[in-house]
Amino acid sequence: MLQISNNVTIPAREIEISAIRAQGAGGQNVNKVSSAIHLRFDIGASSIPELYKERLLKLKDQRITKEGVVVIKAQQYRSQEKNREEALRRLRELIRGVAVSPKQRKPTKPTRSSRKRRLDSKTRRGEVKLTRAKVAD
Repeated sequence: MLQISNNVTIPAREIEISAIRAQGAGGQNVNKVSSAIHLRFDIGASSIPELYKERLLKLKDQRITKEGVVVIKAQQYRSQEKNREEALRRLRELIRGVAVSPKQRKPTKPTRSSRKRRLDSKTRRGEVKLTRAKVAD
């Protein structure tokens, strides 16, 4: 069972975890031991709240497929158990990220004096550049 928050948990049966061979350095260990973890989590078929599902599916994240399946590959550690914990931690962080509702943006306008200051500085800068120009006879 994966604990997301105080009242949201994901049962272990909804998370598919398989061990695969890791890539990269590690000597002979890489060739014989399946220490990397491949985690799959189907958003649509899960028991998380609908709000979380909608926000997860709206995310532009490369770990989420078009079918709505989160795919996480963890191979940072040589230990299969540490990689399993890392994959579950990443899934937890992904879901916690959508749990927080984004703050509403209040559109603002620059003040009249700040607009005047900006235009004055642009004018001054233009005058400085004019003084650098070649003098015409």
